[in-house]
Amino acid sequence: MGARVITITSGKGGVGKTTSTANLAVALAQLGKRVVCVDADIGLRNLDVVMGLENRIVYDLVDVVEGRCGLRQALVRDKRVPQLYLLPASQTHDKTAVSPQDMVTLTNQLRADYDVVLIDSPAGIEWGFRNALAPADEVIVVTNPEIPAVRDADRIIGVIEAEERSIAVSVVINRAKPDMIRRGEMMSVADVLEVLAVTLLGIVPEDRRVTTASNNGAPLTLADRHAPVSRAFVEIARRLLGEEIPIRDPAGEGVWLRMARRLGLGR
Repeated sequence: MGARVITITSGKGGVGKTTSTANLAVALAQLGKRVVCVDADIGLRNLDVVMGLENRIVYDLVDVVEGRCGLRQALVRDKRVPQLYLLPASQTHDKTAVSPQDMVTLTNQLRADYDVVLIDSPAGIEWGFRNALAPADEVIVVTNPEIPAVRDADRIIGVIEAEERSIAVSVVINRAKPDMIRRGEMMSVADVLEVLAVTLLGIVPEDRRVTTASNNGAPLTLADRHAPVSRAFVEIARRLLGEEIPIRDPAGEGVWLRMARRLGLGR
């Protein structure tokens, strides 16, 4: 079997979708998987900056689709992490330069050479999201435990579930603040799951160093492997690979959350 294609998306911007993609990619690669990130946010690419690869880009996704270069020519290898690659988005085209079928064709080419293809989707449900969703075997929805973010995440899950094919959907709760959750100033994990009704893949705590690391072009999973955020992403990666790892409720004083179902990406 070829690579598993996983689209990472969110209902709204600003919830940490792109930083989550970068950190999860590093974690999977550190676990020995061959990983390629595809930035599907054409015209507004940021994944290259977060990964620290912006200065090494020669070709991009649109160049591949329009035949100006081969797929291998456009891939940028992360020299710091063996087996991690990036296919950057174009900054000079709009989202209509690529069709959903183009994305299916592209990712089918990647499946043979990688274990995991992570697609960083634009936020929302417009054309760019449709491109990112088309080849997906699975979708990870990133949300913050805040009412507007969860409401928009619920909307995007509804769109995914309306697809004519079966796509596994899970959620990562990002930037969780235990003290605020305990005080009732932020939604609890149980409240989020009650609204979204999908598998919880992981909970990532708030940490200002995530932004600093991203600005420095080194995802925190690379910059500080022992940080709580890094450990959270490594556990998410291991769950994707089929391991049964319980999830600790950050505001539950040691309460463990049960996985709703096993997520099988093991090989």
